[in-house]
Amino acid sequence: MTSGFLRSLIGLLFLLLTFCTSRERNDLFEKAEGRGEVSAVLEEASTLVASFGNPGKLWTLNDSGNPAEIFLINDKGAIEMTCKLNKVNNRDWEDIAIGPGPNDSTKYLYIGEIGDNNAKYDFKYLYRVVEPIFRGDKKIFLEKIDTLVVSLPDGKRDMESITIDQNTGNLYLISKREEHVNLYRAPAGSLVARDTIVPEKIGTLPLYQVVAVDFTSDAKELLVKTYDGIYYWERPDSLSIQQALLTDPIKLDYSREPQGESIAWALDDSGFYTLSESIDNKRATLYFYKRAK
Repeated sequence: MTSGFLRSLIGLLFLLLTFCTSRERNDLFEKAEGRGEVSAVLEEASTLVASFGNPGKLWTLNDSGNPAEIFLINDKGAIEMTCKLNKVNNRDWEDIAIGPGPNDSTKYLYIGEIGDNNAKYDFKYLYRVVEPIFRGDKKIFLEKIDTLVVSLPDGKRDMESITIDQNTGNLYLISKREEHVNLYRAPAGSLVARDTIVPEKIGTLPLYQVVAVDFTSDAKELLVKTYDGIYYWERPDSLSIQQALLTDPIKLDYSREPQGESIAWALDDSGFYTLSESIDNKRATLYFYKRAK
């Protein structure tokens, strides 16, 4: 075996090791910073998404069986406003996405009635409302609600994760329980009230128990959360979202929460938040992971 061949082999092994180790990194974001305990009202918090109309604040909700309410919280976890959706039930709400809608100049919330632990429901529902603006009222009632009906193309599945590309208005959905979860896309033009939306299955992700997903405001970065980890994709201009998600993600450093089902980029993309459900009567903490400089 020649010395040149050995040098080449060593160089190849070095590159392979560098590639492998680069897939798990802790230098992209700082360690979790506890911002504050959330209210006991948010016992089963199941989502976070940054508010566009109320900068520095986030939307959240309690999941299945709770009142049909969404909550605006500040960056310390305190509830600023409660919004009650009239004539709507919370069968199994799991996520909120924010994005464009019928009026191009308006941001809308899409409240996801998407949970299905036993895979028994034929349809999922998205309740679309104009994003409420906090003007000092602690509780308001939302009357104007569009109901969007969703039927997955490959049958009944549990799901907890939806997000919207702010550039295109396309909706992305991720299933939860498969060994490799399914990724779906519904074009913005299909998000029409009273029609049945059949999103296209566009691939799978090598993850299990996916509970949250969120794009940055420019859709160039994506976070996907499981109970045990947070996975990060950065999308170059040369790749579509679908193509980028076919590449291997980077696993970020994550301080595991008791029942963490929520993740959201800050509105300015300076980092991201996570939140758990409360466990054993102990109020959950809102955490922030600041982008490293």
